[in-house]
Amino acid sequence: MTGYGIARRELPTTATRLTIDVRSLNHRFLDVRTRCVPELQEHVAALEAVVRKRLHRGRVEVGVKLTGRGLRGEPVLDVERARTAYAELCRVRDELAPGEAVPLTLLASVPDLYRIEDSVAPDAIRELALEAIEDACDQVEVMRLREGQHLAQDLSARLEAIRARTAQLHVLTPSLVDGHRDKMRERIRRLLDEQGMSLDEGRLEHEVAVFADRADVAEELARLRSHCDQFVDLMQSTGPTHGRKLDFLLQEMAREVNTIGSKISDADITRLVVEMKADVERMREQVQNIL
Repeated sequence: MTGYGIARRELPTTATRLTIDVRSLNHRFLDVRTRCVPELQEHVAALEAVVRKRLHRGRVEVGVKLTGRGLRGEPVLDVERARTAYAELCRVRDELAPGEAVPLTLLASVPDLYRIEDSVAPDAIRELALEAIEDACDQVEVMRLREGQHLAQDLSARLEAIRARTAQLHVLTPSLVDGHRDKMRERIRRLLDEQGMSLDEGRLEHEVAVFADRADVAEELARLRSHCDQFVDLMQSTGPTHGRKLDFLLQEMAREVNTIGSKISDADITRLVVEMKADVERMREQVQNIL
């Protein structure tokens, strides 16, 4: 399911803003991808752990960035290191050229004479980042919930259409045997009349019985109604996510509808079967996005 959330935090004692955005796209599984500035790379694992706990499905893209001065503070002179370095330079001067001046500019060549410390403690940054990503995930879940409500309405409407067509099939299928008997009787009588032969009623009833057994879809209709009931129960239930269970039920519903279509070639029933197949397929596409 799709969703978007963004959260910002001002880092203390700096003119720097931390921004975290979370985008969730449709995906059958959970796939978390994070784009993060190098300064906060050490916190990526903790941020992704929050996402995996909150968002159980979808391709989730997390963006972490800093705007402003950044985390690095002002350069600070290491006074003790400077004193030690200058004293060593003076000692060398006394050995090589006593009385010569030792310019302070020579200290510029001393490595690591200045140090730059982070202006914000790592623990403080981590805490703010975790707060921000929780807020962003909250916004994603709100958008997902709104989308889920629309999906539920669409699924319920299509499920009711399948229920209605199942009821129509339940009414239409018993009359198929009588209609088939009449068609066979008329066809056989016409052929036998041309050859001057009489109709064997026993053989006719045998053929009709074979057809009736082959065209019997009572079990398929019963299972289809049961799957519809279970689908409704899952949609109305709360607790663990049910997306995969709904997908499995729709697979079984598609199987029953296909079986009905393969058993019966009546035009009216074929039309109903085609419409049911279309609804089931649309529902399966929607369910792929449900948690």
